[in-house]
Amino acid sequence: MATRVDTLEPVPAPERPPERRLPPRDWARENLFGTWFDTVLTVVFALVVAWLLYRVGKFALVDARWEIIERNITNLMVSGFPREELWRVWAALLVLAASLGFGAGALAATRRREVEEGRGAPPQRASALRRAGPILLLVAVLLWFAQSLQATLLTVAVGLLGIGAYLLGRRVSLRATRAALVVLAGIALAFAVVVAFGGVGWHDWGGFMLTVFLAVGGILLSFPFGVLLALGRRSSLPAVRVVCVAYIELFRGVPLIAVLFMSAFMIGFLLPPGVDRPSLVVRALIGLVLFTSAYVAEIVRGGLQGVPAGQVEAAQALGLSPLRITTRIVLPQALRSVIPGLVGQFISLYKDTSLVAIIGLTELLSVSQNITKQPDFLAQGLIVETLLFAAFVYWAGAYWMSRESQRLERRLGLGER
Repeated sequence: MATRVDTLEPVPAPERPPERRLPPRDWARENLFGTWFDTVLTVVFALVVAWLLYRVGKFALVDARWEIIERNITNLMVSGFPREELWRVWAALLVLAASLGFGAGALAATRRREVEEGRGAPPQRASALRRAGPILLLVAVLLWFAQSLQATLLTVAVGLLGIGAYLLGRRVSLRATRAALVVLAGIALAFAVVVAFGGVGWHDWGGFMLTVFLAVGGILLSFPFGVLLALGRRSSLPAVRVVCVAYIELFRGVPLIAVLFMSAFMIGFLLPPGVDRPSLVVRALIGLVLFTSAYVAEIVRGGLQGVPAGQVEAAQALGLSPLRITTRIVLPQALRSVIPGLVGQFISLYKDTSLVAIIGLTELLSVSQNITKQPDFLAQGLIVETLLFAAFVYWAGAYWMSRESQRLERRLGLGER
């Protein structure tokens, strides 16, 4: 809502012009067959896409031997995680479903109340099935390969608990920060369920579980660190600015593989004598955070430069402190404008977790290569099936993140006037 400077009365935001929606036939005629050149391109690309779909479908449904995935689905998911402790993983999933569902429901209730009070725009309706499509497809494929009634029932229980927590959260109104704290608390509790109380240490983690842990941990830690680096690079204090610039340029100029090697072998030399070195998983996570935070800092710095200086001067004229100006005026606008870049960097981090195999960790891609060396599958050329499965898992997670980013952009009106 804009305001008049003289009266400080709210001014209704201008209504968006209605979108032009054409019937499918008219849309195809206008966009695909408008000219003879468009028609030729449409036909040629349709034939190429049809041929590619035929080849991929024939391989996936007829020629491929998926037995190696069916017999190693547990190895692909958790690798060396003790099988008698798998109940901890399911308990952690239940905790995550409850916290994520409750936080999402409470946030949705807050937005609905703001719309009713006229303090927000009505959200665009999106089907929950459509939003969660990539993840649901991934879960369906995993259950198909698992062929386990117990796993299916536990997955249904996780889904029902998440839906129930969402409906419960709809009855509670929480601010975005408190909803985020609920989700973070759920993540911390799920982590404690796995490792605490005689649980399983990080050295036994592997497969897709380790990939998700490194990706989520890297995102949660690199984002605030990168924001602080971006603010430090624009600081008026020369010492802070020089240190931040040196850090950002150093890690942006070094390949991630080199950073992972340094974190694996050099962290022990930087610790005081008598202090035990952290586990290899922790060292890999440190390397990922150090590397990603430098790129996050540059992305956020671009958003900070896009905030008009007049808004900062107006806030100073109103007597706001530098901390309030940064947290209430500058950062919200800067982060809103760089959502696509941030999500793109986080997707890259999610895929770059496969590089930790070079320091001895058995994440998803490493397990996909190792299972082809089993005696029953040795020298049978099944690397294509295993790599195709790993690629599908990576695609499902990356595509879901991209879809959620686009939904957030539409809700915030990013790119619209």
